[in-house]
Amino acid sequence: MEKRKRILLLGGTGTIGTALAPELLHRGFQVCITSRSAHASNERDLIFLRGDAKDEAFLDELLSERFDAVVDFMIYTTESFAARCEKLLSHTDHYVFLSSYRVYGDNGGRPITEESPRLLESVDDPAYLKTDEYGLTKARQEDLLRSSGRRNYTIIRPAITYGGDRFQLGTMEANEFLVRALKKKPIVFPNEMLPKQATMTWAGDVGKMIARLVLNTAAYGETYTAATAEHHTWGEVLELYKNILGMRVKLVPLETYRGIVGRPWQIRYDRMLDRVIDNTKVLRDTGMRQSELMPLSDGLRIELGIFAHDPKFRNVDTDMQKRFDRAAKESEQNDRKRKKTLKERLYRITPLRKAVHGIKRVFKRS
Repeated sequence: MEKRKRILLLGGTGTIGTALAPELLHRGFQVCITSRSAHASNERDLIFLRGDAKDEAFLDELLSERFDAVVDFMIYTTESFAARCEKLLSHTDHYVFLSSYRVYGDNGGRPITEESPRLLESVDDPAYLKTDEYGLTKARQEDLLRSSGRRNYTIIRPAITYGGDRFQLGTMEANEFLVRALKKKPIVFPNEMLPKQATMTWAGDVGKMIARLVLNTAAYGETYTAATAEHHTWGEVLELYKNILGMRVKLVPLETYRGIVGRPWQIRYDRMLDRVIDNTKVLRDTGMRQSELMPLSDGLRIELGIFAHDPKFRNVDTDMQKRFDRAAKESEQNDRKRKKTLKERLYRITPLRKAVHGIKRVFKRS
C-alpha cells in the first residue's frame, strides 16, 4: 500500500488554512498543522502540532521529518524570510508560499493578471518604498524565492478572502465593523471608496485552488492569483452587508475615515485602486471553472449567518470603536443640519414659487 504523502501547513489555522485542510484530506494527503494553541482532531490524518512556527528550534524539529509539501501561511519581515527561505525550499519537494494580491499596482481598471505590474516596481513614492508594508514585503519575499536558484516553489496571491471569522469592508476587519453591526451601531465608510472595484473570494474556493496546486508539477516555479473573477464596487459590497445584516451606515470623507482606522498605505495602494482579477491561469491549472465558484451574495449570506449565530471577536480596539462612535454621531448631527438647512431654503423658496405660478396664470388668462 502506497504511503500517504504528508503536507505541512505552517500557521494553517486561519481562514484559508481551515478551508484548505479538508480539501487536502479529501485528496488523500496526511495534513499536519502548526498552531500556537491546542487543537483537537477527529480525523486520523489531520494532526495538529503545537508550537510557534516562527521559532527556529521548533521549525528545525519539524523539518527534521520530511514533508512532501509545505504550505506557508506565516507573516514574515523581509529580513526574517531571507534567513529561512533556503531552509524551507531545501526540506520539501514543494514549498507553497502565501503572498497576496496586494503586491499589484494600479492596473488602470483593467483585469489583473499574474504579469500585471507590482507596487514594488511601479510606484514612485520614496516614503512608501522605504517601508516594509504588506504589499511590498510580500513582493520582496517573492523575489527571494525567484532568485533562490530553485524551482520547487509556488507563489499564491489570494485576493480578499472571507469565511469563518474573517470578513472585510474597506480596510476594516470583522472585529472593527462587524462587531458594531451586530450591536446595531452605525458603520462608518468613506465616500471616495464607494466606486472602487473590489474582488472578494470565498475561502472554500481558495482552499480548493491551493489543494489542486499542491504537488502539481505544472505549478512549480509559477505564480497564481487565487480569486474569483466576480467583482463589485465597494458600494455594492456595502449594500450586500446592509441587506444581510440590516446595518446602518454613515458615509464620511476619506480623510475622516483614515483618521479613525489609520492604514494609509493600504487605503492608498490597495482599496483606492480598482481590483478586478483575471483568474484564467489558476482555473486552467486547477481544472476549475468560474461557474463553480461561490457567488459573493450567497457566500456572504451563508458565512455571516453562521458567524452571527455564535460571534467571537478577538482584540477589539476600544479606542478605535470610540473614534467610530464620535464620527457616526458627528455624521448624524451634520445630516440633521443639512435637512434643517434644506427645509429653511424650501420655506424661503415656496412663497416665491407660488408668486411665479400666479403671474404665469395671469398671463395665460390674458
